Amino acid sequence: MKPKPFSLIAVAALGYFVDIFDLALFGIVRVQSLRDIGVSENQLLEVGVRLLNSQMIGLLMGGVFWGILGDKLGRIKVLFGSILLYSIANLANAAVTTPDQYAILRWIAGVGLAGELGAAITLVAETLPTEKRGYGTAIVAGVGLFGAVVAGLVAEIVSWRTTYIIGGVLGLCLLVLRFRVTESSLFSQMASGKTAHQGNIFFLFYPMKRFLKYASCILIAIPIWFCAGILMTFAPEIGEVLQASAPLSAGKAILFSYIGVSIGDVLSGLLSQILKSRKKVIAGALMLEGILIAILLTRSGITPLTFYSIAFFIGLATGYWAVFVTVTSEQFGTNIRSTATTSAPNVVRASVVPMTLALTWLKPSLGLLTGISLIGFVVFSLAAISLFFLEETFSKSLAFLEE
Repeated sequence: MKPKPFSLIAVAALGYFVDIFDLALFGIVRVQSLRDIGVSENQLLEVGVRLLNSQMIGLLMGGVFWGILGDKLGRIKVLFGSILLYSIANLANAAVTTPDQYAILRWIAGVGLAGELGAAITLVAETLPTEKRGYGTAIVAGVGLFGAVVAGLVAEIVSWRTTYIIGGVLGLCLLVLRFRVTESSLFSQMASGKTAHQGNIFFLFYPMKRFLKYASCILIAIPIWFCAGILMTFAPEIGEVLQASAPLSAGKAILFSYIGVSIGDVLSGLLSQILKSRKKVIAGALMLEGILIAILLTRSGITPLTFYSIAFFIGLATGYWAVFVTVTSEQFGTNIRSTATTSAPNVVRASVVPMTLALTWLKPSLGLLTGISLIGFVVFSLAAISLFFLEETFSKSLAFLEE
């Protein structure tokens, strides 16, 4: 049975909404939750980095697992399995009492969260007509990323434990809607033909040309998580160094930035359709991000209002996440499309691990702001170089296999 595009997009968008709601939770409730389980003030950053890294390592491992499963067994099975795992994990997060318990459960949640986006975008991209793919993926990401906004608002109203419970319950409720979605015809045709290299992760690494294409897809999006995982998550620490007029909240920084991201994802998707180019949209976004970050990190005595306003515009600039995932999906054949599309975003998310480790290493000698600036320079330089060499895929047919 051929999937109905409207139902598919609606379910994928709601699924990604719950995914992002849960993914953003730790960054939003980090300080409050760690204080409540007994972490001292001078250990908040160190323990927070360890827990964030646990989640991101889970995302990295889950991205590989779910991606391979999506190419071998189908995109739908990944949607069911991933949301069930992260929903249960987030319910369990509400009961943690020690940092070690917290770290283990953030890792499990990360594994579960890794499967949603790649499977959803792959399914939407393989179902919609070539000229309308950008619209579908923009809607999925725009609605989905608004989940972080709702998470920020909910966290302002209820306790962090209740917020985790709400996220888990939302995920379990979403499972009912999954029964309205059917498998993509491209996958079904491939599966019936028993295609070679189906879901072979190592096939992404050879020949070298294919590996460079995969690496380039990843590198163009790491600036997004530099902004989300470094600038917004550690807003309180950045505010102290900038001598902000009042303490900054990571939850509010994430909230305002994700409002921008939600709008930016829709706009970038629409703009890519108007310009008939994914690359031009990403290039413009990278330039705008760089300018805004430079303004943010040089605003001594910054007020919370100014910081959150700049955070909104940085979010708007980083709203090319849907375009990035769509580009990745369009680069690879049906037999490894899910593997690439699911693993790449989670490698990007997991890039927070080396970035935070680099920051903790650079901070003692260079200071927080200089360390962040140096990491940002490297990240944006690699993204620009990678984008230059990537193929434009706007009008590319997805009815092909990797040999």
